[in-house]
Amino acid sequence: MPAALPLFFLLSGCSGDPKPAAVEPPPEPVPALSAFSGMYAHARAWAPDVELLRVAQIDVDGVQAEGGKAAAWEADFVSRATGRVRRFTYSVVHQPERNLRRGVSAQVEARWAGGGGSEPFNVQAFRKDSTVAYETAMKKGREYARKNPQAPVKLVLEKTNRFASPAWRVYWGESVSTSGFSVFVDATTGDFLGTSR
Repeated sequence: MPAALPLFFLLSGCSGDPKPAAVEPPPEPVPALSAFSGMYAHARAWAPDVELLRVAQIDVDGVQAEGGKAAAWEADFVSRATGRVRRFTYSVVHQPERNLRRGVSAQVEARWAGGGGSEPFNVQAFRKDSTVAYETAMKKGREYARKNPQAPVKLVLEKTNRFASPAWRVYWGESVSTSGFSVFVDATTGDFLGTSR
């Protein structure tokens, strides 16, 4: 029995060793629909009659957007009953200096009277994810992408009078207004709709 005592004390001593802290994996970009589901739940709590006005990616330092995925997304929702619009954001990172909190956050609501080039649409029309739009755009814009490999590729979803359905606009450049090339993809069917320069 005495010979077993040192082993007992050895084993009991090991059990008290601190475990190494779990390393949190680095944040990864997410597709728009994944981010949208959380934002929509919060928007419905704000106003049950919400319609979608716009969805757009937000670029975040340290998390590279790729393949139609981004570190953060924003969505503007409209309540016709109250005549108000409110922006919600979803982010995989916490960056207070950029006014981004991890998860879903909401901005202050504002008055909405329509206009501005885009119109609200039923949320159910948003069926095709940003990754689908990106893949289609890369096929249709292959030549432009080849000639402009350094140009960032960004996405925005809106319903304008140009197309009958809400459409993803996949554009090359820092903004829509300065973009040299865009591909439009139907957000309901995933069909290619056209291009713009």
